[in-house]
Amino acid sequence: QLQLVESGGGLVQAGGSLRLSCAASGSILSINVMGWYRQAPGKQRELVATITRGSRTTYVHSVKGRFTISRDNAKNTVTLQMNSLTPEDTAVYYCNADLVQYGSIRFTDYWGQGTQVTVSS
Repeated sequence: QLQLVESGGGLVQAGGSLRLSCAASGSILSINVMGWYRQAPGKQRELVATITRGSRTTYVHSVKGRFTISRDNAKNTVTLQMNSLTPEDTAVYYCNADLVQYGSIRFTDYWGQGTQVTVSS
């Protein structure tokens, strides 16, 4: 059974740091892009950062210079290091992977269950 499992969320004071991790497991042949999205209360889900298999990264403007995304292709994991957190970063953070399973030829998006990040002022 394919699943993405996130960990590392929690409560932190403004200016603090958190590290989110996501592990993809199951019958995975290859993962193309991995990324992190977030959804704050009353807002739409937004892209935070993505990373390709070749480690090319993109970030939403609001987190540039504060967040760093990385991945381990051998372990099918992606990590988001979040520094200098502000209350505006409070949201549920979701891991995303564009992957193809053994026996398939089509890449499909998969999502984790989400992990809460709360930044207090």
